[in-house]
Amino acid sequence: MTDKNPEKIREMFDLIADRYDFINNIISFGTHKRGKKLAVKNLEIPEDLKILDLCTGTGDLAYFLSKRGRVTGLDFSSKMLAVARKKVPDAEFIKGDCTNLPFNNASFDVVTIGFGLRNIENSDRAIEEICRVLKPDGIFMHLDFSNANPFGDFVFEKFVPLLVKIFYGNTVPYKYLVQSKQEYFNPQKLKEKFESHGLKYVTQKFYALNMMCETVMKR
Repeated sequence: MTDKNPEKIREMFDLIADRYDFINNIISFGTHKRGKKLAVKNLEIPEDLKILDLCTGTGDLAYFLSKRGRVTGLDFSSKMLAVARKKVPDAEFIKGDCTNLPFNNASFDVVTIGFGLRNIENSDRAIEEICRVLKPDGIFMHLDFSNANPFGDFVFEKFVPLLVKIFYGNTVPYKYLVQSKQEYFNPQKLKEKFESHGLKYVTQKFYALNMMCETVMKR
């Protein structure tokens, strides 16, 4: 099992923050941004809602979400947040812990998390906090890798370390990425995990040649 000690994970993301977007574009051949854009576009929500984007990183999801409502992005990496603030000046970004959110109960209409829940050591506690800060009937959207394209997964896992070695030099963080992806819940198990916390299933959609899965739940 991968070591998900919060301090080690934070240090890892601080280390790669400056080149994170560049490397993501390389290893996904640009498809990750299209997947994120479509996931937000397909959220069936009214305009001008209060939206919380957890594990916001460099602000990719926050950028697309900011076209739909008032966005607060939260992450525990100061260096990732510094990139996000430049990318999405209209959003509010704060440093914080997903397992201990600094918000009142029922504060947000929508909560999203993209490519982040699998990095949290106590994911159940994070989901509890998501449920707590969501308003009644609020929407939760989770986006991450899926296992719906075995060939694509094989190519990704074989070529990511090679591409990272060529364009970045330090392969350790991306070896973690591949391993955490292999160990993460498949879409059905993920749906069941969210349901075990009282969330109600709405839909699952797949993007980027079925390599990304969007799971939408309701409070």
